[in-house]
Amino acid sequence: MRLTKTSALGLAALSIVALLSRTAFAVDCVTGKSRPVFTTCRVDLTREHLRLVYADTDGARYENFARLRSALAREQKQLTFAMNAGMFHPDKKPVGLLVIDSREIAPINRATASGNFYLQPNGVFVIDADGAWVVATHEYRNFTPVFATQSGPMLLSHGQIPEISAFRAASISRRIRNGVCAPGGNQAVFVISEEPVTFREFALYFRDGLRCRDALYLDGAISSLFSPQLERADARAELGPMFAVVE
Repeated sequence: MRLTKTSALGLAALSIVALLSRTAFAVDCVTGKSRPVFTTCRVDLTREHLRLVYADTDGARYENFARLRSALAREQKQLTFAMNAGMFHPDKKPVGLLVIDSREIAPINRATASGNFYLQPNGVFVIDADGAWVVATHEYRNFTPVFATQSGPMLLSHGQIPEISAFRAASISRRIRNGVCAPGGNQAVFVISEEPVTFREFALYFRDGLRCRDALYLDGAISSLFSPQLERADARAELGPMFAVVE
């Protein structure tokens, strides 16, 4: 079939619209208006390659969005989404499981100790051949992860808020917090609060606002988001593992 000039222009316009729609749909970040205020970013895993990043091929840790962007730019790649991905020690080594490109950087941590990471149940965000999942550490078995990061506590486990003191309605501990859930396996949903919130308020948003059944807390001290859509690049100086979508 021979295209006329008009039909060719029409196809070009449709291609541009499709490209713009793809970008908006694949990593879509929206800041809510009701209190408490949360920003929610949805990554469509059927369209975008969500990965974990930690260090370059020479072993130098990225530690912030600016350094990661610079490293990608040298490879003629573009960062389209990023968020801190898990807890780490003062030396930046991961506290728990970290798997990148099927290689285990740090083993799973089933120890008992103090701190948010060790509040039970804690959990793992994992991407394998079947999609993305959030699973409690004590249920983590028979996975062959391509990417995985461990953190804690779970915000939701099988639709239930943990029955521990940190989640009581009377808690006065408020922080900027971020977390993740993976509804359906083909989507990852990342959330960061825009104001200090309690664990319970955060968990309720995942349960009642997003209808997630399993959700994992990521941090409350260095919570950070990179979203070109929102013209946002939080400038935390020191991060450990990071989630990233790269084009």
